[in-house]
Amino acid sequence: MKLRKLKLGHLYPLQLNLYGDIGNVIALKKRCEWRDIELEIDNINLGDNITEHDIYFIGGGQDRQQVEVSIELQKYKSFLHEEMNNDSVFLGICGGYQLFGEYYQPHNADRLNGIELLDAYTVAGHNRFIGNVTVKTNFVEPNTLVGFENHSGLTYLRGETKPLGEVVIGRGNNGEDRTEGARYKNVFGTYLHGSFLPKNPHFTDYLISLALIKKYGEAELTPLDDKIELDAHAKAVSRAY
Repeated sequence: MKLRKLKLGHLYPLQLNLYGDIGNVIALKKRCEWRDIELEIDNINLGDNITEHDIYFIGGGQDRQQVEVSIELQKYKSFLHEEMNNDSVFLGICGGYQLFGEYYQPHNADRLNGIELLDAYTVAGHNRFIGNVTVKTNFVEPNTLVGFENHSGLTYLRGETKPLGEVVIGRGNNGEDRTEGARYKNVFGTYLHGSFLPKNPHFTDYLISLALIKKYGEAELTPLDDKIELDAHAKAVSRAY
């Protein structure tokens, strides 16, 4: 098979990289490499220009770092909407997820504007949600996603933006409606750390497939021996904290 190549833009890794979120980028890279798919990774930090990529990843961070990134992202809002409409793949974790929405409103501080890839908004809550999470989905197999949440932001979805799934264990987006994460077109957001993609190899492959379809019009993936990964995933499914 002809060598395939994808480009990943890692947005603001110096500012937003809590709880080992870099592990998500490593998971994408390794699962591509094991299939002879070259994944070129560009680290894009404050002051760097954002150019065309097949996949964009952004992690979580503290409020101060989110302020810096929020301001920077506004410069590229129109461009990133073009990329979304061209079927580029986006994954945002925690703080990055919040900035994919319309805004994040902290306590006693100015509103942080998001880039509105997702029709969602976040407000600071008074309680912190910490612990393992299991989510039931309807678009990947196995139909579960697992991870670890640690956030006080309450996120609410609107319009055509749908959740990743229904919370079975944990609190999810807001602790009220039993939803976790968000998805619209090829844009995905979640509060799940842990790191998210190593714990969910099937979802990792789903993102790679979407990126291949975007670039090449096809998504043939060589099967991998995922027994260890899926056994670990299955073990985490029923584990509360």
